[in-house]
Amino acid sequence: MTLTFKTSSPSSNRSTPKNSPGDDDSHFLHYRSYRAHTTTLFFVLVSLSLFVIFSLYSSPNAIYFATTRQAKPGTVTYVINVRDSSHIRRIKAEGVLWPGWEVMMIVSPKENVMPRENNYTCFYPNGEKLTAKFAVTLPFTNRTTFKCKLPGIYRHHHPIPTPILASSRSFELSPETRWPDLPLWNFVVFDTISTEHDVVLFVKGPNRGLGSNKPPGTFRCVFGEESDSAVKTTVTSSVQEVFRCPFPNVTMDYPVKIYLERVATEKEAMKVVPSVAYFSPKRRLVETRERALLCATTMVYNVAKYLREWVMYHATIGIQRFIIYDNGSDDELNDVVEGLKSERYDVTKVLWIWPKTQEAGFSHAAVYGNDSCTWMMYVDVDEFLFSPVWSNQSKPSDQMIRSLLPSDESMIGQVSFKSLEFGPSNQTRHPAGGVTQGYTCRREEEQRHKSIVLLSAVEHSLYTAIHHFSLKGEYEWRVADKEEGVVNHYKYQAWREFKAKFKRRVSAYVVDWTRVSNPTSRDRTPGLGFKPIEPEGWAQKFCEVMDMRLKRLTRKWFGHPEKNGYRMAWQR
Repeated sequence: MTLTFKTSSPSSNRSTPKNSPGDDDSHFLHYRSYRAHTTTLFFVLVSLSLFVIFSLYSSPNAIYFATTRQAKPGTVTYVINVRDSSHIRRIKAEGVLWPGWEVMMIVSPKENVMPRENNYTCFYPNGEKLTAKFAVTLPFTNRTTFKCKLPGIYRHHHPIPTPILASSRSFELSPETRWPDLPLWNFVVFDTISTEHDVVLFVKGPNRGLGSNKPPGTFRCVFGEESDSAVKTTVTSSVQEVFRCPFPNVTMDYPVKIYLERVATEKEAMKVVPSVAYFSPKRRLVETRERALLCATTMVYNVAKYLREWVMYHATIGIQRFIIYDNGSDDELNDVVEGLKSERYDVTKVLWIWPKTQEAGFSHAAVYGNDSCTWMMYVDVDEFLFSPVWSNQSKPSDQMIRSLLPSDESMIGQVSFKSLEFGPSNQTRHPAGGVTQGYTCRREEEQRHKSIVLLSAVEHSLYTAIHHFSLKGEYEWRVADKEEGVVNHYKYQAWREFKAKFKRRVSAYVVDWTRVSNPTSRDRTPGLGFKPIEPEGWAQKFCEVMDMRLKRLTRKWFGHPEKNGYRMAWQR
């Protein structure tokens, strides 16, 4: 919109000669005329300014730019660009109630949004409008997500209404607005992945307890949202949070919403598990690349300070490709990953935001990595595979881990290594040289194990206990002797590092640290309560055997002597 006002300067109105009769009257009249013009212009400008301010206040998205410019002498032009109000709209999105009383809004794959704009808003039935902050863009489907707080009034309300996501606070709700029930994070179809033959659903809720797997025949996969056009296929596997079913044999408009349906029985009515997952058979998971013999995967949260040491060490002894499942980190993880890639380490980060789904994430990795990896090592970033045989080697070799695996002709599909748990070793902060240099005292007995699995040998159900997978019937599982290889697990670190664990635990079947339950579980820390309070003598705990083997070996392989000691290759 353009408003133009013409004004005349006092000099331009003087037609009477300077010394002519009536000169004083002429000046007076010109003065009055000039004052009138100026006064009029002043009030116009004030009115216009008030209009602009009011418009910006009442509708910050309606007017986005205002300026003044001198077009030519005597003319002032005011330019106000007014946005088309059609951009203020409802965004089609599904919601999930997240831990911490947040709502994760997941935008439909058919919607176009600009996530970096800060006008997105969640509308609630009680009239509250809360800011929707951009969260992440989901991999594979490229769906945008936002987070908004759940008002206190709904925190003890059941069912909870799903908020409406709109592009602006100025959006006006229709009186006919419907408020569907908000799915909870612990009862929802949250992701899918496809193989050449079927689709894998990741679902929280139906199989709630460890080992309480309902028969596959009690479920069906439902492709599509419209009841009259939805296609249903049988479920072929139901284990933990992983369900599998064949593709629909009809042409559909992909991507299509996919649900899990519990079949009706004499005792129970049919029930559909809410879903935020979409299926598309044409979707490629990874770019075509040469298959690696050895890969490693792990699930992480805020481990940026540990990752370089873990990647550089294992890459040097034979891991060719790393697949990092990021469980919603907010530290410098992206920068570290990009730095490693710039140094020619093959590192892929997969965003996996779903809470308490480590087992499902590892099953996902078994499918995701199957096209590009032969063997997959499943260890955490505070765990380091080590063979005592390597101690005499002057330098590392990329064949070292390969030497721990069976021959190509063998029917061994999985090799596991016992885990040695290290304590704080008198450390009070993260060791500058890394965990292999700082933690040297451990418990005497080994605890549990970690595994390297042949992905083609993993059983159809994709069952994993985090530490190992179930294998197809023709394959064997081998546990290595401690003299052959072990996993150094730097589990009980300096207190300021260890207490970060209280924020979350990623396993679906392990209770959170702060939950008063299972106090004698092996997943609990001996002598530690349910609050992040440092136990007395923490720095000296879990120290029964001094074990300097990996410290000496990594210093020999990766250490650079300096005036005051050694600097490790992964130190910045």
